[in-house]
Amino acid sequence: MINMKMLGVILTLAWPTMLEQLMQTAVQYIDTAMVGSLGTRATAAVGATSTVNWLIGSTVSAIGVGFLALISQAMGAGDRERARRASAQAVMMTAATGMLLTGMTMGLSGAIPVWMQVDPAIRDLTSSYFRILYSSMLFRASSMILGMVLRSAGDTRTPLRVGIWVNLINVVLNFVMIYPSREWTVFGQGIRLWGLGWGVEGAAAASAIAYAYGGIAILRALYLHKDISPRGKRFRPDREILKSCFRVALPNMAQRFGTSLGYVVFAAMINSLGEISTAAHTIANTVESAFYIPGWGMQTAAATLAGNAFGAGDGKKLKELGKTMVPLEVALMVVSGGLLFLFAEPLVCLFSREQQVIRLGTAVLKMVAVSEPFYGVPIVVEGMMQGTGQTVTPLKYNLVTMWGVRIAGTFVCTRMLGLGLRAAWACMIGHNLALFFLFGFLYRSGRWNILREDHSI
Repeated sequence: MINMKMLGVILTLAWPTMLEQLMQTAVQYIDTAMVGSLGTRATAAVGATSTVNWLIGSTVSAIGVGFLALISQAMGAGDRERARRASAQAVMMTAATGMLLTGMTMGLSGAIPVWMQVDPAIRDLTSSYFRILYSSMLFRASSMILGMVLRSAGDTRTPLRVGIWVNLINVVLNFVMIYPSREWTVFGQGIRLWGLGWGVEGAAAASAIAYAYGGIAILRALYLHKDISPRGKRFRPDREILKSCFRVALPNMAQRFGTSLGYVVFAAMINSLGEISTAAHTIANTVESAFYIPGWGMQTAAATLAGNAFGAGDGKKLKELGKTMVPLEVALMVVSGGLLFLFAEPLVCLFSREQQVIRLGTAVLKMVAVSEPFYGVPIVVEGMMQGTGQTVTPLKYNLVTMWGVRIAGTFVCTRMLGLGLRAAWACMIGHNLALFFLFGFLYRSGRWNILREDHSI
């Protein structure tokens, strides 16, 4: 039942986003491996606040989702003027959000490791890493929100090109900033490599500089865009545009904040299990992120195309989109999960030589690999609902399953029953399966398609 014409459009939109995320994940792999060479404490210091990064990043991204829905619908309706007005408001919101979060993260950098129950031996190092990393928050907000604006107009290649340069800059600066000056032997010849030897702080500084480049480059690309450039538009609040944006963004922001806060609580419970569990969890999360790429890449395409169909008032096209996206996404995640299961141990070995970390990280990755195909359904159905402005139902589903399954289950397993990381990841898998059943039923009922003529898919 897959619509082959629509499949071509989907893949055209999705592949640059997938490649961009693949590049980001590759650099994340390199970052983790480089820091991992400094020892388990360094890995734990970097990974201890990773869920706080998700909390902040996902909250900012929710604003981008609001503009994505608004602009993709305007483009589908052929209203370029409204799209450009929305683009100008996105720039304004980027500046306000970026400056607010910069002040907040700088002020809380000392307290966050304490709240996250980080081992006292690495709290100062964790705080320093977090503070340096978030000094570029304004530019990170630009990349996230304005990158989403470009994708809403069907331009997924520009964020890809910018992302490639961000990643290259990050890797090069990592080599310079993390390690001290050293000798390398290449073809029998000694080469003197200059380095600052800043260690974990060097990794944070490299990322901050790379993010700064990315934010500036994305802003420039938006101003040069032929359809949605904000050039000549006012940068005072536009009540009509912002009301439409936040009608979508606020429920999505509440969802992302609530689920990301759940990730923070989840990670804090894992951090309390000790350095080995924290390091294994950090590495397993890093490895697993690469295998979600098909899901998140397709979600962006689903949101954009659903918004276009909704803006054009084409319920039949929206229905065909669902029939094409859902089976395609499941197939991609089956392949992804199979590869994760097969290569779990070699991938963990890239980041650690500690046998306890390797065994634990491999075990939890093989567990979660089995659930990957099920998670594909909620990802793509939620994406289509975002494009049509439906964010309240996903908010309810995500918060109930996060706090009712993952957090409550992990608390019982780790705090009351004294179980370890494997039990915590089993609760995470239960969370993913609960989302599958909820979104799967919603899709089968047809209620996700607000332009439907009946309740069938």
